[in-house]
Amino acid sequence: MVDVARSCNRLRVALGWYICISFLVGGCGDSDNPGVNDDRTGRAKILQQAALPGVLVVGDETVTAEQVIQAPIEQEGEVIALAEHFKPLAQTTDLAQFKEWARPQVEEMVMTEVRSILLYRKARLEAGDQLDEALEKAAEQEWRKFVLRFGGDEAKAEESLRENGMDRKEFKEQRKRMILTQSYVSARMPGNRPITHRELLDCYNRMKDEFFRTPARLQFQLIDIQPAKLELNQAGQDPFRQARELANELVKQLKAGEDFGKLAKQYSHGHRREFEGLWKPMQPDSLAKPYDVLAEAAEEIEPGQIASPIETEGHVFIMKLIESRPESYKPFEEVQRELQTETIRRRREQAFDEIKADLAEQAELGRMDEFVDYCLERLYRLGRKTPGNSMR
Repeated sequence: MVDVARSCNRLRVALGWYICISFLVGGCGDSDNPGVNDDRTGRAKILQQAALPGVLVVGDETVTAEQVIQAPIEQEGEVIALAEHFKPLAQTTDLAQFKEWARPQVEEMVMTEVRSILLYRKARLEAGDQLDEALEKAAEQEWRKFVLRFGGDEAKAEESLRENGMDRKEFKEQRKRMILTQSYVSARMPGNRPITHRELLDCYNRMKDEFFRTPARLQFQLIDIQPAKLELNQAGQDPFRQARELANELVKQLKAGEDFGKLAKQYSHGHRREFEGLWKPMQPDSLAKPYDVLAEAAEEIEPGQIASPIETEGHVFIMKLIESRPESYKPFEEVQRELQTETIRRRREQAFDEIKADLAEQAELGRMDEFVDYCLERLYRLGRKTPGNSMR
C-alpha cells in the first residue's frame, strides 16, 4: 500500500500540471463545430446523450467517461493515460477503497474538462464571429508548424494524428480553442498597473521568513564536567565544589595556552568528548536544557574566546566559542526584483481564481456524482483487466 500511496502522490503532482495547462489553453470537445451547436440535429444528439451514464452534458457539449479515462497526464517525464496510472491502485484495492483514493483526482479531472468547455464558450460568446477568419489563419499556421516537425511531409503529419485518434480538421479546431481561450484568459489577467511600494513591502513581510531569512548559527567546543561522574579526592567532599575547582584550574591552563581539544578529551564527560568537545553548527534556540545556557553565554563573548565556568544543574561547562551569527534577513532593497515577480504572480493567481469562480457558477452539474462514479468504476474494471479477460 506504500507504493500505491506514492503513486497517488505522484498523480496529484501530475494533475497539477495537466489542470494548469488544460485550463489555460482550453480543451477539445466532442463537437466538430467549435462554436455553440444550435442546429436541431445537434440538440437532439445532446438530449440523447444526456440519458447515458457515461456522458456529462455541459451546455451544448459533452464530457465523456472515455475522455476522462484516457486524459493524458505527465508522470516521471512520460505522458500516460489516467487509466494506465490508476492500474496499480486498482490491482491492490477493492472497489470501495479504490473509489475513496481515486475520487478527488477524478473529480478534478472532470472539472478540468468542464471548465475547458465553459471557458471556451464564454470566450467564443464575447469574441463573436468577427474573429473566425483570424482564428482560421492562426490555426493554419499552427498546422504548418506541426507539419514541419515531420520535415514538411503532410502525409506523415496526418498519419501521426490518426495514430492519436485525430485528423487535420480536429487538430485545427483544437488549436482554435487554444488560441481563443488563451486570449480570453490573458485579457483578464492584470495589465501594466504599477506596483506600489506598499504592495512590495507587504510582499516582503509575507515572504521574508521563508525566503529571505538566514537563521542564527552557533558552534562551540565544550568541556562538560559532570559532578556525579567525578572521582572524589577525599571522602565527604562536595562533588559540585570539586567540579568547580577543576573547571577553574582548566580555565587557567587554557589561558596559559593549553589546547582546548586535548583538555576536552581528558576531562569532559559530554557526548562530544571524543571529538575534542566540538559540537556541530546549530541554531541557538535548538539547544535543550541544560545546554540552553550556552546560547546565552555565547552572546557575551566573541569567537575564539572562552566563557568563564558556567554552572547549571548537574554540569559545569567550559565553552570556547567557534562561531556565533545572529539571525538576519536580506534587505528589502536587495530583493525587489523577486518581490515584483511574486506580486505579479499573486495578481495573476487572484484573477485566475476569479475566472474559475465565475465558471463554477455557470456549471450546473446535477449528475456530477453519478458521472464520477461511472468513471471510477470504469477505471477500476480497466485496471483489474488481465490478458484474455474481456471485462468491460
